[in-house]
Amino acid sequence: MRLRVLDLDHQPPYRSQAVYHGIAAALTAGDAPVLTLLSPSDPYVCVGLHQDIALEVDEAYCQEQGLPVIRRRVGGGAVYLDRHQLFFHFIYPAEHAPRRISEIYGHFTDPVIETYRRLGVDAHFRPVNDIQVNGRKIGGTGAATLGEATVMVGSFLFDFDVDTMSRCLKVPSEKFRDKLRQGMDDYITTLTRELGHPPSREEVIATFLQALRDRLGVEPVADNPTPAEEAAIAQQERALADPDWTHQKGRRFVEGGVKIAEGTHLADGAEKAPGGLVRARLLSRDGRVADLSLSGDFTVFPQTGMERVAQALRGLPLDPEGLEVAISRAMQREEMDLPGVDPRHIATAILNARRG
Repeated sequence: MRLRVLDLDHQPPYRSQAVYHGIAAALTAGDAPVLTLLSPSDPYVCVGLHQDIALEVDEAYCQEQGLPVIRRRVGGGAVYLDRHQLFFHFIYPAEHAPRRISEIYGHFTDPVIETYRRLGVDAHFRPVNDIQVNGRKIGGTGAATLGEATVMVGSFLFDFDVDTMSRCLKVPSEKFRDKLRQGMDDYITTLTRELGHPPSREEVIATFLQALRDRLGVEPVADNPTPAEEAAIAQQERALADPDWTHQKGRRFVEGGVKIAEGTHLADGAEKAPGGLVRARLLSRDGRVADLSLSGDFTVFPQTGMERVAQALRGLPLDPEGLEVAISRAMQREEMDLPGVDPRHIATAILNARRG
Protein backbone atom coordinates (compact mmCIF):
# COMPACT_ATOMS: atom_id res chain seq x y z
CA MET A 1 0.00 0.00 0.00
CA ARG A 2 1.23 3.49 -0.87
CA LEU A 3 1.88 5.85 2.06
CA ARG A 4 2.11 9.54 1.22
CA VAL A 5 4.91 11.12 3.27
CA LEU A 6 4.75 14.88 3.80
CA ASP A 7 8.02 16.11 5.31
CA LEU A 8 7.19 19.69 6.26
CA ASP A 9 10.43 20.47 8.10
CA HIS A 10 9.78 23.21 10.72
CA GLN A 11 6.39 24.88 11.08
CA PRO A 12 5.01 27.68 13.30
CA PRO A 13 3.12 26.49 16.41
CA TYR A 14 -0.48 26.71 15.22
CA ARG A 15 0.31 25.34 11.79
CA SER A 16 2.30 22.47 13.32
CA GLN A 17 -0.95 21.26 14.92
CA ALA A 18 -3.24 22.34 12.07
CA VAL A 19 -1.38 20.20 9.51
CA TYR A 20 -2.64 16.81 10.67
CA HIS A 21 -6.03 18.21 11.67
CA GLY A 22 -6.47 19.67 8.19
CA ILE A 23 -5.26 16.62 6.27
CA ALA A 24 -7.60 14.45 8.35
CA ALA A 25 -10.49 16.81 7.59
CA ALA A 26 -9.76 16.61 3.87
CA LEU A 27 -9.37 12.81 3.83
CA THR A 28 -12.12 10.74 2.23
CA ALA A 29 -12.72 7.01 2.01
CA GLY A 30 -10.50 5.47 -0.64
CA ASP A 31 -7.69 8.04 -0.25
CA ALA A 32 -4.14 6.86 0.35
CA PRO A 33 -2.97 7.08 3.97
CA VAL A 34 -0.70 9.95 4.93
CA LEU A 35 2.29 10.36 7.24
CA THR A 36 3.33 13.89 8.14
CA LEU A 37 6.71 14.77 9.65
CA LEU A 38 7.51 18.15 11.18
CA SER A 39 9.03 20.04 14.10
CA PRO A 40 7.79 23.30 15.65
CA SER A 41 9.81 26.33 14.61
CA ASP A 42 8.98 27.97 17.96
CA PRO A 43 8.02 26.46 21.34
CA TYR A 44 4.48 26.20 22.67
CA VAL A 45 2.31 24.26 25.11
CA CYS A 46 -0.16 21.75 23.72
CA VAL A 47 -3.07 20.44 25.80
CA GLY A 48 -5.27 17.40 25.26
CA LEU A 49 -8.82 17.47 23.97
CA HIS A 50 -10.39 16.71 27.35
CA GLN A 51 -8.18 18.81 29.61
CA ASP A 52 -9.22 21.87 31.60
CA ILE A 53 -6.53 24.46 30.92
CA ALA A 54 -7.31 26.39 34.09
CA LEU A 55 -6.46 23.28 36.13
CA GLU A 56 -3.48 22.04 34.12
CA VAL A 57 -1.50 25.01 32.77
CA ASP A 58 0.21 28.02 34.37
CA GLU A 59 -1.28 30.44 31.87
CA ALA A 60 0.37 33.50 33.43
CA TYR A 61 3.84 32.00 32.98
CA CYS A 62 3.08 30.96 29.40
CA GLN A 63 1.88 34.45 28.59
CA GLU A 64 4.99 36.02 30.13
CA GLN A 65 7.21 33.72 28.06
CA GLY A 66 5.25 34.18 24.84
CA LEU A 67 4.28 30.51 24.74
CA PRO A 68 0.99 29.87 22.90
CA VAL A 69 -1.33 27.34 24.55
CA ILE A 70 -2.97 25.23 21.85
CA ARG A 71 -5.72 22.65 22.39
CA ARG A 72 -5.48 19.69 20.01
CA ARG A 73 -8.37 17.41 19.02
CA VAL A 74 -6.52 14.38 20.39
CA GLY A 75 -6.56 13.20 24.01
CA GLY A 76 -3.63 12.99 26.42
CA GLY A 77 -1.89 15.49 28.64
CA ALA A 78 -0.32 18.93 28.50
CA VAL A 79 3.18 18.98 27.06
CA TYR A 80 5.86 21.50 26.12
CA LEU A 81 6.85 21.21 22.45
CA ASP A 82 9.86 22.68 20.67
CA ARG A 83 12.23 22.20 17.73
CA HIS A 84 14.10 19.37 19.47
CA GLN A 85 11.17 17.02 18.83
CA LEU A 86 10.28 15.43 15.50
CA PHE A 87 6.55 14.79 15.26
CA PHE A 88 4.92 12.11 13.17
CA HIS A 89 1.21 11.91 12.42
CA PHE A 90 -0.33 8.80 10.88
CA ILE A 91 -3.55 9.83 9.08
CA TYR A 92 -5.35 6.78 7.75
CA PRO A 93 -8.74 6.14 6.19
CA ALA A 94 -10.71 4.23 8.80
CA GLU A 95 -10.94 1.11 6.62
CA HIS A 96 -7.14 0.76 6.64
CA ALA A 97 -6.62 1.22 10.41
CA PRO A 98 -7.45 -0.85 13.49
CA ARG A 99 -10.72 0.06 15.20
CA ARG A 100 -9.93 -0.10 18.91
CA ILE A 101 -7.57 2.35 20.62
CA SER A 102 -5.31 -0.35 22.06
CA GLU A 103 -4.92 -1.92 18.60
CA ILE A 104 -4.21 1.47 17.01
CA TYR A 105 -1.39 2.11 19.47
CA GLY A 106 0.09 -1.36 19.04
CA HIS A 107 -0.05 -1.17 15.24
CA PHE A 108 1.49 2.26 14.72
CA THR A 109 4.02 2.24 17.57
CA ASP A 110 5.61 -0.95 16.27
CA PRO A 111 7.66 0.80 13.53
CA VAL A 112 8.45 3.65 15.93
CA ILE A 113 9.94 1.23 18.45
CA GLU A 114 11.79 -0.55 15.63
CA THR A 115 13.26 2.81 14.57
CA TYR A 116 14.56 3.50 18.07
CA ARG A 117 16.11 0.05 18.23
CA ARG A 118 17.84 0.44 14.86
CA LEU A 119 19.25 3.72 16.13
CA GLY A 120 20.71 1.89 19.15
CA VAL A 121 17.99 2.64 21.74
CA ASP A 122 16.34 -0.36 23.43
CA ALA A 123 12.76 0.94 23.34
CA HIS A 124 9.65 -0.96 24.40
CA PHE A 125 5.91 -0.30 24.32
CA ARG A 126 4.19 0.16 27.66
CA PRO A 127 0.38 0.27 27.59
CA VAL A 128 -1.65 2.37 27.41
CA ASN A 129 0.41 4.54 25.03
CA ASP A 130 3.99 5.10 26.24
CA ILE A 131 7.30 4.15 24.68
CA GLN A 132 9.96 3.49 27.30
CA VAL A 133 13.67 2.77 27.60
CA ASN A 134 14.78 1.04 30.79
CA GLY A 135 11.74 2.38 32.65
CA ARG A 136 12.08 5.92 31.31
CA LYS A 137 9.57 7.46 28.93
CA ILE A 138 11.02 8.45 25.56
CA GLY A 139 7.74 9.17 23.84
CA GLY A 140 4.02 9.27 24.29
CA THR A 141 1.40 8.84 21.60
CA GLY A 142 -2.19 9.89 21.09
CA ALA A 143 -5.04 8.63 18.93
CA ALA A 144 -8.30 10.06 17.68
CA THR A 145 -10.92 9.80 14.98
CA LEU A 146 -11.02 13.07 13.05
CA GLY A 147 -13.71 13.11 10.39
CA GLU A 148 -13.22 10.04 8.19
CA ALA A 149 -9.66 9.51 9.43
CA THR A 150 -8.03 7.49 12.16
CA VAL A 151 -5.10 9.50 13.51
CA MET A 152 -2.17 8.45 15.69
CA VAL A 153 0.38 11.08 16.72
CA GLY A 154 3.74 10.88 18.46
CA SER A 155 7.30 12.15 18.41
CA PHE A 156 10.97 11.28 18.39
CA LEU A 157 12.64 13.10 21.29
CA PHE A 158 16.07 14.43 20.38
CA ASP A 159 16.13 16.46 23.61
CA PHE A 160 13.59 17.68 26.16
CA ASP A 161 13.49 20.87 28.24
CA VAL A 162 12.43 19.56 31.65
CA ASP A 163 12.83 22.94 33.36
CA THR A 164 10.46 24.76 31.02
CA MET A 165 7.99 21.88 31.01
CA SER A 166 7.80 21.97 34.81
CA ARG A 167 7.20 25.74 34.75
CA CYS A 168 4.35 25.48 32.23
CA LEU A 169 2.23 23.24 34.44
CA LYS A 170 -0.01 24.47 37.23
CA VAL A 171 1.12 23.07 40.60
CA PRO A 172 0.08 23.74 44.20
CA SER A 173 3.49 25.01 45.37
CA GLU A 174 7.08 25.64 44.30
CA LYS A 175 8.20 22.71 46.45
CA PHE A 176 5.83 20.51 44.46
CA ARG A 177 7.26 21.97 41.24
CA ASP A 178 10.79 21.04 42.33
CA LYS A 179 9.66 17.46 42.89
CA LEU A 180 7.91 17.46 39.53
CA ARG A 181 11.04 18.69 37.79
CA GLN A 182 13.16 16.04 39.47
CA GLY A 183 10.63 13.35 38.66
CA MET A 184 10.60 14.26 34.97
CA ASP A 185 14.38 14.36 34.92
CA ASP A 186 14.46 10.87 36.45
CA TYR A 187 11.77 9.28 34.30
CA ILE A 188 12.00 10.96 30.88
CA THR A 189 14.80 10.16 28.46
CA THR A 190 15.80 11.28 24.96
CA LEU A 191 17.99 10.27 22.04
CA THR A 192 20.67 12.62 23.37
CA ARG A 193 20.56 11.08 26.83
CA GLU A 194 20.64 7.51 25.50
CA LEU A 195 23.26 7.93 22.76
CA GLY A 196 25.35 10.90 23.86
CA HIS A 197 25.31 12.36 20.37
CA PRO A 198 21.86 12.07 18.75
CA PRO A 199 21.48 11.04 15.12
CA SER A 200 20.57 13.68 12.56
CA ARG A 201 16.99 14.40 11.63
CA GLU A 202 17.67 12.90 8.20
CA GLU A 203 18.99 9.65 9.70
CA VAL A 204 15.99 9.29 11.98
CA ILE A 205 13.57 9.84 9.10
CA ALA A 206 15.39 7.44 6.76
CA THR A 207 15.45 4.77 9.49
CA PHE A 208 11.78 5.37 10.26
CA LEU A 209 10.69 5.05 6.62
CA GLN A 210 12.56 1.76 6.27
CA ALA A 211 10.94 0.47 9.47
CA LEU A 212 7.56 1.40 8.01
CA ARG A 213 8.30 -0.69 4.92
CA ASP A 214 9.43 -3.65 7.00
CA ARG A 215 6.84 -3.55 9.80
CA LEU A 216 3.70 -2.16 8.15
CA GLY A 217 4.27 -3.35 4.60
CA VAL A 218 3.72 0.10 3.10
CA GLU A 219 5.68 1.96 0.43
CA PRO A 220 6.48 5.51 1.61
CA VAL A 221 6.32 8.04 -1.24
CA ALA A 222 7.43 11.65 -0.78
CA ASP A 223 4.63 14.08 -1.54
CA ASN A 224 3.28 17.58 -0.85
CA PRO A 225 -0.11 18.73 0.46
CA THR A 226 -2.75 19.11 -2.24
CA PRO A 227 -4.56 22.45 -2.71
CA ALA A 228 -7.59 20.98 -0.92
CA GLU A 229 -5.38 19.89 1.99
CA GLU A 230 -3.73 23.31 2.16
CA ALA A 231 -7.15 24.97 2.36
CA ALA A 232 -8.23 22.56 5.11
CA ILE A 233 -4.99 23.18 7.04
CA ALA A 234 -5.57 26.95 6.88
CA GLN A 235 -9.13 26.50 8.13
CA GLN A 236 -7.97 24.31 11.01
CA GLU A 237 -5.25 26.81 11.91
CA ARG A 238 -7.93 29.48 12.34
CA ALA A 239 -10.13 27.12 14.35
CA LEU A 240 -7.33 26.06 16.72
CA ALA A 241 -6.44 29.71 17.37
CA ASP A 242 -10.03 30.58 18.37
CA PRO A 243 -10.06 31.40 22.13
CA ASP A 244 -13.50 29.82 22.46
CA TRP A 245 -12.02 26.51 21.30
CA THR A 246 -8.91 26.80 23.45
CA HIS A 247 -10.77 27.52 26.70
CA GLN A 248 -13.92 25.52 26.15
CA LYS A 249 -13.42 23.15 29.08
CA GLY A 250 -14.14 24.07 32.65
CA ARG A 251 -15.22 27.68 32.10
CA ARG A 252 -18.80 27.14 33.24
CA PHE A 253 -17.69 27.00 36.88
CA VAL A 254 -15.43 28.99 39.17
CA GLU A 255 -12.27 27.28 40.36
CA GLY A 256 -11.98 25.62 43.73
CA GLY A 257 -14.50 24.20 46.17
CA VAL A 258 -17.13 26.62 47.44
CA LYS A 259 -20.43 26.56 49.27
CA ILE A 260 -22.91 28.31 47.01
CA ALA A 261 -25.92 27.86 49.27
CA GLU A 262 -27.06 25.49 51.98
CA GLY A 263 -26.91 22.02 50.45
CA THR A 264 -25.33 23.31 47.22
CA HIS A 265 -21.58 22.97 46.69
CA LEU A 266 -19.10 23.25 43.84
CA ALA A 267 -15.89 21.21 44.11
CA ASP A 268 -13.20 19.40 42.15
CA GLY A 269 -12.15 15.79 42.50
CA ALA A 270 -9.67 13.56 40.70
CA GLU A 271 -8.66 9.93 40.37
CA LYS A 272 -5.52 8.54 38.74
CA ALA A 273 -6.38 5.57 36.53
CA PRO A 274 -3.93 3.46 34.49
CA GLY A 275 -5.25 5.19 31.36
CA GLY A 276 -4.79 8.72 32.69
CA LEU A 277 -5.98 11.26 35.22
CA VAL A 278 -9.75 11.76 35.48
CA ARG A 279 -10.90 15.13 36.84
CA ALA A 280 -14.45 15.87 37.94
CA ARG A 281 -15.91 19.30 38.55
CA LEU A 282 -19.12 18.67 40.47
CA LEU A 283 -21.98 20.94 41.30
CA SER A 284 -23.98 19.03 43.91
CA ARG A 285 -27.36 19.91 45.33
CA ASP A 286 -28.85 18.03 48.27
CA GLY A 287 -26.63 15.02 47.67
CA ARG A 288 -27.32 14.76 43.94
CA VAL A 289 -25.44 15.64 40.76
CA ALA A 290 -26.77 19.01 39.65
CA ASP A 291 -24.09 19.55 37.01
CA LEU A 292 -20.86 17.79 36.13
CA SER A 293 -17.80 18.31 33.95
CA LEU A 294 -15.33 15.49 33.30
CA SER A 295 -11.85 16.23 31.98
CA GLY A 296 -8.36 14.72 32.07
CA ASP A 297 -5.51 13.31 30.02
CA PHE A 298 -7.22 10.07 28.97
CA THR A 299 -7.98 8.95 25.42
CA VAL A 300 -11.56 8.08 24.51
CA PHE A 301 -13.52 7.07 21.41
CA PRO A 302 -15.93 8.60 20.57
CA GLN A 303 -14.55 11.97 21.60
CA THR A 304 -17.91 13.11 23.02
CA GLY A 305 -18.15 10.04 25.23
CA MET A 306 -17.23 11.67 28.55
CA GLU A 307 -19.60 14.56 27.93
CA ARG A 308 -22.39 12.03 27.37
CA VAL A 309 -21.50 10.23 30.60
CA ALA A 310 -21.59 13.52 32.53
CA GLN A 311 -24.99 14.34 31.08
CA ALA A 312 -26.33 10.91 32.00
CA LEU A 313 -25.43 11.39 35.67
CA ARG A 314 -27.29 14.64 36.24
CA GLY A 315 -29.93 14.29 38.89
CA LEU A 316 -28.54 11.03 40.30
CA PRO A 317 -27.67 10.55 44.00
CA LEU A 318 -23.99 10.68 44.95
CA ASP A 319 -23.97 6.99 45.75
CA PRO A 320 -20.85 4.97 44.80
CA GLU A 321 -22.65 1.85 43.61
CA GLY A 322 -25.39 3.74 41.82
CA LEU A 323 -22.90 6.01 40.05
CA GLU A 324 -20.80 3.08 38.86
CA VAL A 325 -23.86 1.34 37.43
CA ALA A 326 -25.05 4.51 35.69
CA ILE A 327 -21.58 5.20 34.29
CA SER A 328 -21.24 1.63 33.05
CA ARG A 329 -24.60 1.82 31.29
CA ALA A 330 -23.74 5.17 29.70
CA MET A 331 -20.39 3.84 28.48
CA GLN A 332 -22.06 0.80 26.96
CA ARG A 333 -24.77 2.92 25.34
CA GLU A 334 -22.16 5.23 23.79
CA GLU A 335 -19.97 2.24 22.81
CA MET A 336 -17.05 3.96 24.48
CA ASP A 337 -13.48 2.79 24.08
CA LEU A 338 -11.65 4.20 27.11
CA PRO A 339 -8.48 2.15 27.71
CA GLY A 340 -7.23 2.06 31.28
CA VAL A 341 -10.25 3.86 32.73
CA ASP A 342 -13.31 2.02 34.04
CA PRO A 343 -16.55 3.20 35.70
CA ARG A 344 -15.02 2.87 39.16
CA HIS A 345 -12.33 5.44 38.36
CA ILE A 346 -14.87 7.95 37.06
CA ALA A 347 -17.17 7.43 40.05
CA THR A 348 -14.24 7.84 42.45
CA ALA A 349 -13.19 11.11 40.81
CA ILE A 350 -16.72 12.43 41.27
CA LEU A 351 -16.93 11.30 44.88
CA ASN A 352 -13.49 12.75 45.64
CA ALA A 353 -14.88 16.22 45.00
CA ARG A 354 -14.81 18.05 48.29
CA ARG A 355 -15.63 21.54 49.46
CA GLY A 356 -12.68 23.94 49.57
